[in-house]
Amino acid sequence: MTIEEIIKPENRVYAKPRLLNDNNMHYCPGCSHGVVHRLIAEIVEEMGIEDKTIGIAPVGCAVFAYNYVDIDWIEAAHGRAPAIATAVKRLNPSRMVFTYQGDGDLAAIGTCETIHAANRGENIVIIFINNGIYGMTGGQMAPTTLEGMKTSTTPYGRRIDLNGYPLNITSLVAQLDGTCYVTRQAVHTPAAVRKTKNAIKQAFQNSMDGKGTSLVEIVSTCSSGWKMTPVQANKWMEENMFAKYPLGDIKNTVKQ
Repeated sequence: MTIEEIIKPENRVYAKPRLLNDNNMHYCPGCSHGVVHRLIAEIVEEMGIEDKTIGIAPVGCAVFAYNYVDIDWIEAAHGRAPAIATAVKRLNPSRMVFTYQGDGDLAAIGTCETIHAANRGENIVIIFINNGIYGMTGGQMAPTTLEGMKTSTTPYGRRIDLNGYPLNITSLVAQLDGTCYVTRQAVHTPAAVRKTKNAIKQAFQNSMDGKGTSLVEIVSTCSSGWKMTPVQANKWMEENMFAKYPLGDIKNTVKQ
């Protein structure tokens, strides 16, 4: 088959989503953010809700998310995305409103906003990228950093007696009455990408149907912060992160 035949629309099996811009991404090689951005663009396009979707991106690696996915975006102060999303959804109940947050943003400075928005059952989606480190600001320890994991502020590894336990905020949020769907996924393999796409799509549908708060955690890598190659980071994530943050649905009260 020639290249001309391959690129014909009838022969194409995977194409760039229309809502994914041509801008070069600023993320490091091997970063999970780019894959998740693509999934969001695909899902919004497939659901036909590009004119109804509003994303809330706070400070962190995802601060420039608006550069890549062609939907309406609002920038929030560090950790405040669920509060902004609450206001946007309540004022525009027909809109699909989601936040896109890292672990330092959601589980540290934004813990209050996350827990109370979920406890109120706001009809929003929280997409939570958990790579166990502050990726943007120098690789410091995050609330989700594993015990013994080295970071720029825990050069000898996280100590429980000094730094406390890793915060499994997703399991904590699942206990709240306002959440209807809480799941933990990843994007390190094609099969995992498909599961994550289905999870985000279900969460988006829950929001449109007014079912309450959905949270999709995506256990991710940070090759730069972890000082590893992308291949090494994926292997380390499988061998270490998944033990503390196992993949799968934690709570699902909505039958699809």
